[in-house]
Amino acid sequence: MLRIIGQLLMVPEVARLARRTPRDPATAWEGYWSGVRTTGTQGEVLWDADIGPEAEQYTRVMEASMDFTLPVLDVGCGNGRWTRWLAAGFPTAVGVDIAESAVQRARQETGGIGAISFRTLDLTDPGTGHMLHEEYGDMNVFVRGVFHVLRGRQREQLGQNLHSVVGRHGRLLLTETNYRGNPLSYMQSLGATRGSIPLPLRKAIGGIPVPGHFGPGERRAAFPEEAWKVLADGPVTIEAVPMGGEGTTGIPGYFATMGAR
Repeated sequence: MLRIIGQLLMVPEVARLARRTPRDPATAWEGYWSGVRTTGTQGEVLWDADIGPEAEQYTRVMEASMDFTLPVLDVGCGNGRWTRWLAAGFPTAVGVDIAESAVQRARQETGGIGAISFRTLDLTDPGTGHMLHEEYGDMNVFVRGVFHVLRGRQREQLGQNLHSVVGRHGRLLLTETNYRGNPLSYMQSLGATRGSIPLPLRKAIGGIPVPGHFGPGERRAAFPEEAWKVLADGPVTIEAVPMGGEGTTGIPGYFATMGAR
């Protein structure tokens, strides 16, 4: 009962912050990234925790399914943290993001490291997957925390474009947050209370589209079985920046590795 009361007391502040979010996703993401001052574990970006145990979960499934001679695409790359991690295992790593400010920051934080490139691209636009395939051929794809902030048609279109990107030989690793409680309960799990919402969470509530669940059911809708074969899937822990104290914050998640039929 106390937890429910706490959620109700949070409603006015959460509603006030949410009203700031632009309706157009591209505008929202550009506004979010242009306002970011610091990244990393002690920074403002909720999902930009240091890469550690979370990556170990992905390494095993990638080694079991991916051809590491192919290039890799990082969808929704943000400031490029995971693109840089991917670049260590693939000949070329390409990070794409809808926000130009994110791409600029990724380039700044990456410097001249390895065979990495970044570009501003909305992969929910029809034809963008075919365009990338024309340029790079079959690619492996890494998607972390993108589909859960998209709505139905956007998810379908992104799935279709990624089908073009992977071609015959590429593989896709999808990993998404999958907290099954209501949004207020989710915020409480990340450290929000009536009187205090941690800065990384506050910036997300007031700047980007509202997240949703993404598990096996949502995956089947975005990646229909007649087009995709699932090679492995299951629970995973997504790391977020700490909301108090030391270490990182673990969020229940879901992963799937897939290939195109």
